[in-house]
Amino acid sequence: MTIAAPDKTLPAALTAQDFDEIDHILDDLRSRDEETPQWEFCEGFMAALVCCRRQILPSEYFPVLLNLQADATPVWAPFADEAQFDRFTAYWLQRYEEVSTALAAPVERLDDDAAYAPEIIDLSGAIAQLTPEQRAEMGDAPIPSFAQIWAIGFMYAVEAWPDEWVAPRDREAAKILDAALHNMVALTEDDTATHTIAGVDEDGKPTLSEQRINQYADAIWAVYDLYELWQQFGPRVATVHVGSKPGRNEPCPCGSGKKYKKCCGLN
Repeated sequence: MTIAAPDKTLPAALTAQDFDEIDHILDDLRSRDEETPQWEFCEGFMAALVCCRRQILPSEYFPVLLNLQADATPVWAPFADEAQFDRFTAYWLQRYEEVSTALAAPVERLDDDAAYAPEIIDLSGAIAQLTPEQRAEMGDAPIPSFAQIWAIGFMYAVEAWPDEWVAPRDREAAKILDAALHNMVALTEDDTATHTIAGVDEDGKPTLSEQRINQYADAIWAVYDLYELWQQFGPRVATVHVGSKPGRNEPCPCGSGKKYKKCCGLN
């Protein structure tokens, strides 16, 4: 699978219509593979990729995210056609650049226009606005808590490349990593605190707890901490193990039959 790396010249932001198109593409993929994730999961997965200490290429992460075959023929399977595949990857890379730019920005507040803001929705709040008939059509499937699927997507990427998330030897850096991942994992849990905040309609039914809002903010700052941490450390350096040299009077390991001191040991 050959997919171009992110292009620095791509437009900065996706529109609401763009995200609608992404959802339509994922829905279509899901009609052929029920394991296809929602965009919120993809958004979290992407955030982890941007944070990661090694740049993981699309040819490596798309098969993990979308259950694609790296050697599939045609390359765009199981998308409907090549045009749909191209649209999705273009949207994806555009959003990737937007997230990268946001995490590199020196923000002090999360309400800063330049701050990273995941493209997620308060699903409970959205469902509360539906008619009783529409809610009945949805069945009894459990409704994920606010930002839960985003956090699960993030941790899915972390677990997919565990070697890239091993704690540094530096104690302070290791503490930062542990605290950041702890805050992200906390968001993967259900919001069991008392709901006092209406996430979609200010006058509507409360669907969020204050604790959840605080956990969400902590998780966003955790993403910033992880991005800064791995930017400082960079990609892992492979350890080269050099075997011990044979004794001068031992047979040369090259197989010549000579003693080491009279063969390769002369170099």
